[in-house]
Amino acid sequence: MVLKDFDSAAFLRDYWQKAPLLIRNPWPVWNNPLEPDELAGLACEAEVESRLVVGAQSSWAVEHGPMAETHFARLGKAPSTLLVQAVDHHVPEVAALIEPFRFIPNWRIDDVMVSYATDGGGVGPHYDQYDVFLIQGKGRRHWRVGQLCDDDSPLIPHDDLRLLAEFHATDEWVLEPGDILYVPPRIAHDGVAVGDDCMTYSVGFRAPSRSELLTNFVDDLVAQMQDDDRYSDPDFAIQDNPGEISNIALDRMHRLAIEKLQDRASFTRWFGRYSSTRKYPEIDWSPEALVSEADIETCLRSAAIVMRNPASRFSFVQEGVMTLLFVDGSTFECVSACKAFAEALCKADRVALPPHPNPDAELVKLMTDLVNQGSIAFDEQVES
Repeated sequence: MVLKDFDSAAFLRDYWQKAPLLIRNPWPVWNNPLEPDELAGLACEAEVESRLVVGAQSSWAVEHGPMAETHFARLGKAPSTLLVQAVDHHVPEVAALIEPFRFIPNWRIDDVMVSYATDGGGVGPHYDQYDVFLIQGKGRRHWRVGQLCDDDSPLIPHDDLRLLAEFHATDEWVLEPGDILYVPPRIAHDGVAVGDDCMTYSVGFRAPSRSELLTNFVDDLVAQMQDDDRYSDPDFAIQDNPGEISNIALDRMHRLAIEKLQDRASFTRWFGRYSSTRKYPEIDWSPEALVSEADIETCLRSAAIVMRNPASRFSFVQEGVMTLLFVDGSTFECVSACKAFAEALCKADRVALPPHPNPDAELVKLMTDLVNQGSIAFDEQVES
């Protein structure tokens, strides 16, 4: 999928994390990739995260999935919104909606949430901590955008929804099928279905908080530390007052505390593992019986297509002559023939491989590990 007449460089310069932008139907041809009944079917699955928001204005009730198949028929006339997370992990046509936004690095991508709303349905005025492209798939939705919010913005008490107590609209539009609304982080917004059969696809982008980075990086570092890595002062001198914590001691303890935090190489490897950890590990492609390197060599001797598990996360970092590949929380050090495959795997969800009469041993081992951890699989249909 591509967007016609869309300047990604200009968008990043003028709008990304700066201001909302309405993009009127930029698709060469727009086709809604998912029917409402299919979305409802996903919401009934135990491994799929879903919510049903019923009501409007100040009386929203939230139910969490999985939903019973008969539940939707009993909703009555009250406005309702069904929200299903990570639909891109289950429906390739929905996953294709991410492709036009690949000018944003893959490690920032969260998932594609899909919502279906009846007339008047919505989730109330709120703000998110992430960037989102809201693609109108079917029907119409009235969107309002408002003020910049923060942790001090007053909220309406609710156990399941973060509803703004104050909303000051600065702009509003009615989106038709194929239209896109970009909303930056912390910008208040509110979408209400205009008529029934309103479907919206939310392509969300994550951004870790400072507290999240520090907490998880420190936890990783602490797990590797030895008990005898302690404060020491072999050149200690007598103090005038034993109650004083001297500046010399404070400097030493401060260095002891932050020295590991300043290790860029350790941070790089930790963040690669952390950011590539699956959000939904339930979607598991691990084979029932582990494959061997001999099995992979056999596959590689013929032309093959390798597919990524849609729930898996792939990224890489260049470290000298080596490519560090991060997949589903694991690190793989790639050189020689392995590098090109690792980088191709991070770029596309399908990689076509020519026949390898003598497969590279490093490549074979990497592919064996990735197949056995359920991150990739060979397509049964081999393109000639």
